[in-house]
Amino acid sequence: MSKNLLLFHKPYGVLCQFSGSTPNLATFITAKGFYAAGRLDKNSEGLLALTNSGTLQARITEPKHKMAKSYWVEVEGTCSEEALQALRSGLRLSDGMTRPVQAEMIEAPLPGRNPPVRVRRAQATSWLNITLKEGRNRQIRRMTAHIGYPTLRLFRHQIGPWSIDQLRPGDWSEHTVHLPQPSRQTNRPMRPL
Repeated sequence: MSKNLLLFHKPYGVLCQFSGSTPNLATFITAKGFYAAGRLDKNSEGLLALTNSGTLQARITEPKHKMAKSYWVEVEGTCSEEALQALRSGLRLSDGMTRPVQAEMIEAPLPGRNPPVRVRRAQATSWLNITLKEGRNRQIRRMTAHIGYPTLRLFRHQIGPWSIDQLRPGDWSEHTVHLPQPSRQTNRPMRPL
């Protein structure tokens, strides 16, 4: 069963909706009948998946399917190994324990942003690569704040098998996704042993 998927490189400051305040998705995407499978807040950037299929949307967003999402996160301060281990083990936030995530320090993967990220000259920053399999509201921002390293910039670079690749900010590409057919169940009576 094939379904359509749009991959969009959401720029900073764009709302993940098709109406209301601008800039929003309608500013960039002309295809009709597509809806976001997950969200990025206005201040976040990177890969957004949109689909015209409720089945595919559920496959991307529901935690039971465990579709990983990976982010490059610039945080305030030089992140310690102890803080990374806390992320990897799971944290108790106001809405309960998070699932463990993959987290590692990386070299800066992105050029500067326009508008620039707010930085303090006396305070170093560091970049993390974080992969998670759940999607609570503002989860990464809350997690990094909880361990003492507030998020300055958040960029999603991968959702499951799809990555941002060569998409430039504001660009999108359309793809066909083949989902396995659901298994058919029969209502035949069981035979006695």
